[in-house]
Amino acid sequence: MFVGWKERLGRVGQFLASARCLLCGAPGSGDIELCVACANSLARNTSHCERCALPLARTATLCGDCLKEERPWQVAWAPYRYGFPLDVLEARFKFGGNLVAGKVLSRQWIAAGAPPALPEVVVPVPLHVSRLRSRGFNQALELVKPVARHLGVRVDPRLLARVRRTDAQSELDAEARARNVLGAFEARFVEGLQHVAVVDDVMTTGATLAECALALRAAGVARVDVWALARTPKPDFKRAEATQL
Repeated sequence: MFVGWKERLGRVGQFLASARCLLCGAPGSGDIELCVACANSLARNTSHCERCALPLARTATLCGDCLKEERPWQVAWAPYRYGFPLDVLEARFKFGGNLVAGKVLSRQWIAAGAPPALPEVVVPVPLHVSRLRSRGFNQALELVKPVARHLGVRVDPRLLARVRRTDAQSELDAEARARNVLGAFEARFVEGLQHVAVVDDVMTTGATLAECALALRAAGVARVDVWALARTPKPDFKRAEATQL
């Protein structure tokens, strides 16, 4: 059937205006810049430690580390495993300033469901003022705002302050990460709060979130949970997972 030029132009305009997947360029799903196939390729953190959310190759209540040592938080919620292709979106957002990628990640976080328990308030891990100035935004805050709105939980960035500058954690091993953030955070304006969740974009060793939780507990908060979009598996995770297949 003959298609008029106006209709053709309309179709072209509709194609150009539609959301395109940030990962593969295919049409997005609805109004989100992520197609169904790429969304399904984001690894869910379905089998994990109930205390620190570490991905586990086999079902267990706690990981080896949590069996050996106490954590300053009650529960960790990290619905995704950190890795390809989630790491591509995260890098574009965090280091490239691509806020559309951040919106996509927030929407996927919302789609993952709800945490085990809802806190009174959530607080993002704060950036030092110098890093905030250079990056232009706090990635944890921008990620969690839509999630908290969806869950009906208040966000208050004032509850934690980074009182000294620290090196980038991504460049350090586990022991150095813990030393790097030791005493780096201070809790403020928490009087009367009983249950707070601290939020980061990615949880690797948990050192940063642990220091934040310790600061909140020292200030009188009875229960602290930690949230992250994704949890980094240990280096041997894939090998251990393969042995279970």
